[in-house]
Amino acid sequence: MHDTRRNKSTPAHRLRPRPPAILSLIFFSLVLASGSARAQLPAGAIDTTAAPKPAPIDPARAQANDALDKQDYPTALKILTLLADKNPTDAHLLYDLAFTQDALAETPAQTTAAEQTYRRAIAADPNYFDPHLALGLLLARGGRLTDAHNELLKSTTLTTDNPALKARAYRALARIDQTANPSAASDELLSAIKITPETPEDILLSGELAEASGDTTAAELAYRRLLAVDPQNHDATAALTHLLLRQQRPDQAESLLTTALAKDPNNPTLNAQLASLYEQQGKTTQAIPLAAKLHAAHPEDAAITRLLARLYSRNKQYDQAAPLYNGLLTKSTQDPTLLDDSADVQIHLKNFAEAEALLKRALAQPNAFPTKDDLAQAASHLAFAASANNDPVTSLQALEIRDKVLPQSPSSLFLAATAHDKLHHTKQATDLYKQFLSVANGQFPDEEWEARHRLLTLDHLK
Repeated sequence: MHDTRRNKSTPAHRLRPRPPAILSLIFFSLVLASGSARAQLPAGAIDTTAAPKPAPIDPARAQANDALDKQDYPTALKILTLLADKNPTDAHLLYDLAFTQDALAETPAQTTAAEQTYRRAIAADPNYFDPHLALGLLLARGGRLTDAHNELLKSTTLTTDNPALKARAYRALARIDQTANPSAASDELLSAIKITPETPEDILLSGELAEASGDTTAAELAYRRLLAVDPQNHDATAALTHLLLRQQRPDQAESLLTTALAKDPNNPTLNAQLASLYEQQGKTTQAIPLAAKLHAAHPEDAAITRLLARLYSRNKQYDQAAPLYNGLLTKSTQDPTLLDDSADVQIHLKNFAEAEALLKRALAQPNAFPTKDDLAQAASHLAFAASANNDPVTSLQALEIRDKVLPQSPSSLFLAATAHDKLHHTKQATDLYKQFLSVANGQFPDEEWEARHRLLTLDHLK
């Protein structure tokens, strides 16, 4: 196909739409953009008295070219498949076939077919730029970043008559290296900008790279420079908000978000950030309407659902939080912090048996908790739920886990005392009730009254 097709920019439908980012910033979208360059006519004898005759065009190739130009990929696929069977080492034909398969890929199997054909094109001509770039982008879309990096890096060493495609390769490399190697990513971004003019996405990436390198001043300058050029750039707003929150500048972050939302009130990312900011500031009643609106618009988004459930719980609206947590647990059955949060709601609703069951599931995988403190908190909840559920053995087991991480507290001492009391461990219960009373200092009047009452009873049992 290389001998007849003209080099074209990437058709709009080839661009892969990226999903909306809600509680987090967007990583990157790598898309295939390539076209076959027009090749020279084949060498031949030159008649000095007449213009050379053009090489005849294969009608099938012409039909395939026409289908590709019209983005009629199903038709192109049929023709190119037959042509590739007849010409299995034609690198340009194989590339066009892979391009077409890539355009039609909707399943992993179809993506694999495109990958294999790109590799056949590379094997036929290892110095052919386009399939290296296209394969690198396909692999990156599939999350195979190491393999993608290798292909993209190789493409930057090859020649192409379309410099913009080489700039695309450098930008894709910068996105891959953004987290693990920000210094290399900066160099790759600079290489891209030397080839084609800086884009808004470049400015945003430069800020993200500066932030990853710890240069928050340069990062803020980049985000503000982008907003000066494009005030409606919500990615820049979200990135700057994230940076301001990291720097403990919530007032500036709130002002930035409210200004942006005044112009785009339904933007999901900005609404999520403002709701999270309000949550951090303890402004639960202000956060709930934002999160509820987001949840109504995106009911399948787990991050939004969890935010709303957490806000309802903190606002003591446990009956509204419970079904949200129940729904989340049907899709994420082993998340220990989600199990703990859901159990905490059930405790407040006095469903102690259900809470105990959830917490046992969570504590069955102690290493899955993000931190030891999170583990200790879940253990504390289990000790309370088991105590309320008249299960003193489980309560003591949970307190043993808790006490390995956190110092004893009045609450943990009281729970331990009542558990031993129920198990008729008189001496342990007496000692723990006394320890509890020595530190309670009137903060727990009901529990202190019960402890004194039980001490009198236990004393008579000696």
